[in-house]
Amino acid sequence: MRIIAGSAGGRRFKAPLGPNTRPTSDRVRESLFSILGGASDLRVLDLFAGSGGLGLEALSRGAKRVVFCDQDQAALKTLKENLRDLGMSQEAEVVRSDSLALLRRLSKASRQFDWIFIDPPYASELAEQVLQQVGENKLLHIDGQLIVEHDKRMTLLEQIGSLQRTDTRRYGDTCVSFFEHEKIPA
Repeated sequence: MRIIAGSAGGRRFKAPLGPNTRPTSDRVRESLFSILGGASDLRVLDLFAGSGGLGLEALSRGAKRVVFCDQDQAALKTLKENLRDLGMSQEAEVVRSDSLALLRRLSKASRQFDWIFIDPPYASELAEQVLQQVGENKLLHIDGQLIVEHDKRMTLLEQIGSLQRTDTRRYGDTCVSFFEHEKIPA
């Protein structure tokens, strides 16, 4: 796996061994960031981070700060090595936590993010639970994007709380759905 573009473009990073992590493919990351555009000075949350591919790509493209969250110790060890090897440790915060518990803590601290990446285990229902909590707790900046990577067989609701699905793209067995705050007509 490699960073697609930005200051670390072309550099390789590691993925943890074993079945507990499903890294986002280079192809999907390249398409995703082509849609999202520039990351300059953005605050990013990478939930279910695994090796950190999405957050690392955001940092390479100029994100100001990325909070990485995962529960798997092996994944976090690999993520920390990737951050160190790519010289990105200063702009990163790595948290070992259940994603829903972390969201509650971030909400209490009044933290907001411009981009939130959610890549939960495909067989779980965590995506909608996280979407609900993000919407209720105002963790996504008003102009922010929340991006969910999920299995093609999973259909996410069009609207969850204040968040509205604006697009879904399919890449083989993987889908990427984009959410933002519902726009209220003037």
